[in-house]
Amino acid sequence: MYNPKSSCATEFIDHGEILSTLEYAAANAGDRKLVDAILEKGVLGKGLTHREAAVLLECDDPEVWHRIAGTAREIKQRFYGNRIVMFAPLYLSNYCVNGCVYCPYHAKNRTIPRRKLTQEEIRREVTALQDMGHKRLALEAGEDPVNNPLEYILESIDTIYGIHHRNGAIRRVNVNIAAMTVDNYRRLRDAGIGTYILFQETYHKENYERLHPRGPKSDYAWHTEAMDRAMEGGIDDVGIGVLYGLNTYRYDFVGLLMHAEHLEARFGVGPHTVSVPRICAADDISKDDFPDAVSDELFARIVAVLRIAVPYTGMIVSTRESAAVRARVLDLGVSQLSGGSRTTVGGYASGHPEETAQFDVSDRRTLDEVVAWLLDTGHIPSFCTACYREGRTGDRFMTLLKNGQIANCCGPNAMLTLMEYLQDYASETTREKGLRLIEGQLDAIPHPKVRSMTRDYLERIRKGERDFRF
Repeated sequence: MYNPKSSCATEFIDHGEILSTLEYAAANAGDRKLVDAILEKGVLGKGLTHREAAVLLECDDPEVWHRIAGTAREIKQRFYGNRIVMFAPLYLSNYCVNGCVYCPYHAKNRTIPRRKLTQEEIRREVTALQDMGHKRLALEAGEDPVNNPLEYILESIDTIYGIHHRNGAIRRVNVNIAAMTVDNYRRLRDAGIGTYILFQETYHKENYERLHPRGPKSDYAWHTEAMDRAMEGGIDDVGIGVLYGLNTYRYDFVGLLMHAEHLEARFGVGPHTVSVPRICAADDISKDDFPDAVSDELFARIVAVLRIAVPYTGMIVSTRESAAVRARVLDLGVSQLSGGSRTTVGGYASGHPEETAQFDVSDRRTLDEVVAWLLDTGHIPSFCTACYREGRTGDRFMTLLKNGQIANCCGPNAMLTLMEYLQDYASETTREKGLRLIEGQLDAIPHPKVRSMTRDYLERIRKGERDFRF
């Protein structure tokens, strides 16, 4: 039944194909000739099939892992350089009608206070985020057609884009909300969103239905086919992910790559981002209830093999992970990080306690502290939103990435937006670090004209102008 071009969830995520892949990986992980051939293919930066990636993930030879990590670092540097895109989540509402057993927002939870931001409260939250220096948000809301209808989401997006506080502005709003119809995805596209994000949680249909006993999200096919409908609705950039720990990691790792292959096969472009969250505690949810939790060592391996398998796809690690874990996986494939995050409704400006949090935040550093850390490690914290605003989305973005031309856009844009941050929001120590890094990175811009223009734009930003982009 496996058919990556099918629009049917149980055909492009075929249970039998996943089980066969896992058997193949277990049987061949010790075949050094095959493993060498897979790694040689991976070095080319063209990606791996789900079967090839499963073999690498199954290898436990320290020498092979060393080579996997090295290949992942090389691919990460080749396609993304030392840029790390910064963002923050904004929780609009924790009202939800679903019964997800791993999320404290589930409908039967009577201990968590329910809140929904008014448009005025959203203005205060966004102003606080702008004062931190953020330019890119990920909107989060529970699924509740009465309290959180699409009209509320659209009004909130319009409010966010309309807030300009001092030199601050949110230039890109990504959206992580429940599965919808094609017509509603068109409305979301017309509102000017960036990426539409929806985590599968687990691709194992039987376990998915057990973990989602009630509510609209309990429909496995409706949820799994959401990205198809989003693309049919004209949304070019979509973000997928699983919640590691809900099911066996091997199964969901393969399912995630099959989903990426399906989008490529059916629409000609894979996911814009892949997220790799792990189950963590919150309110009435205990991590001890999930025996398939993934260790830090295994998590690093998953990140590395994913980077080799989907080299063109951005990879996101949130503040669910500790500072130490985020540091470990940074060079193995991660290209986007949240900073100074709050997972509470009204957590940035309204002073509401963390009893409304969706999950516990492990990395509690401020955005400035995260930026300083990245600078210390030689990375460029990027607040860039240029590709979205210039129409470089979907296959247009992927084409530039694959032929290497994106280096003449992303590197300079990262430096320009970092300079804005340094001038408007950074502490003195962070500013000094950032200015030194920018000066040292200018000569790395390949095109002489772009390099010259970047120097000119940087000087104009120093003098007070804003929002230059390539």
